[in-house]
Amino acid sequence: MGLLLKFSAVIDAFNEKIGVVCNWLVLLACIVSGGNAMVRYAYDMSSNAWLEVQWYMLAGMVLLGGPYALKMNEHVRVDLFYGMVSERTRIWIDIVGGLTFLLPICVILIYFTWPWFVESWRIGEGSSNAGGLIRWPVKLVLPVGFALMALQGISELIKRIAALEHVIEAEFKYEKPLQ
Repeated sequence: MGLLLKFSAVIDAFNEKIGVVCNWLVLLACIVSGGNAMVRYAYDMSSNAWLEVQWYMLAGMVLLGGPYALKMNEHVRVDLFYGMVSERTRIWIDIVGGLTFLLPICVILIYFTWPWFVESWRIGEGSSNAGGLIRWPVKLVLPVGFALMALQGISELIKRIAALEHVIEAEFKYEKPLQ
């Protein structure tokens, strides 16, 4: 179990670094969005490339930031039930949910998005908008994001199983809803 926990720690550290980048993307996207609006209204100019950069940054924030949200236990779940059960039951819910839903969906989405990216890269697909950007970088974010999510899911499973076996203290911070 010790080796698996070290592997889990490596995944956690990597996704935490990606999460920091995604946090900065939020600020950068706001700056670009504000700059686009200012230029459009002040100078009556617009750029499809800058609009698409915002879209690319949003894709990065969501798809690459998702694994960090999972690591921080801030992801969406059925909070109504999760908050009312014991810690051991929550751990089992996380294990069953990860094995039944998270990991299979990640594998399926990687399987379907990888060829979509490869084809885009192979043909050098560009935007259909005048002055737009190439498309393959944003399409690469899809399989990479789902691969990182799958890795983080594996990391969370390792930690939950270790907590069930009392190898580590179950310290999975969870903020109950206020309702």
